[in-house]
Amino acid sequence: MADQTDWQRFVLLIIDVQRDFWPAATAKAFPEFPSNVERLLAYSRSSGLDIVHVRAEFEPDGADWMSPYRVKGETPCVRGTSGAGVLPCATERTGETVLRKQTFDAFLQPDLLTHLHRARKSFILVAGLETSVCVLLTAASAVQRGFLAAVVEDCCADDPFKHAAAITGYPFVFERTSLDTLETDHGRWMTMLNDLQSSGG
Repeated sequence: MADQTDWQRFVLLIIDVQRDFWPAATAKAFPEFPSNVERLLAYSRSSGLDIVHVRAEFEPDGADWMSPYRVKGETPCVRGTSGAGVLPCATERTGETVLRKQTFDAFLQPDLLTHLHRARKSFILVAGLETSVCVLLTAASAVQRGFLAAVVEDCCADDPFKHAAAITGYPFVFERTSLDTLETDHGRWMTMLNDLQSSGG
């Protein structure tokens, strides 16, 4: 069925699937997350859906840390530490784009927007860690930059309360989808994209 679905105008952003954002409490609350991410990536690769891996990475000397972390004197995902390491479920394959960021919002990494415009993408699928921070802020930023967006909710994780609040609280910003509904949602999304294009968007 995958080869019948045209994902040419779509891109999947895999956000911050790294050890510092995967504490034991989150792993216990979302035990299916690693296998779901593996399934999402396998589907995306077999369907020709463009994949961009976006990861937090900060210099050890603090030069590129966000201000609150400079004040605290610590930040997650410092380059060269185990916490910056990628979970095995989200390892990139040869040819897949990997971008590093030093912000919550992945679109503040200018290479992301350049890549999406060059590839003529219109719809952003977002998955990863943490739902209420980088996933939410990246999805919201995508919409503010003219894209449509959907969060793959069973391929995201966070504190359970924060996860639920982020997933349910912003229907005016992004679509919700899941592994089991991606293909059925696709048709509706194509209609949205075509309506947007016909209206000059």
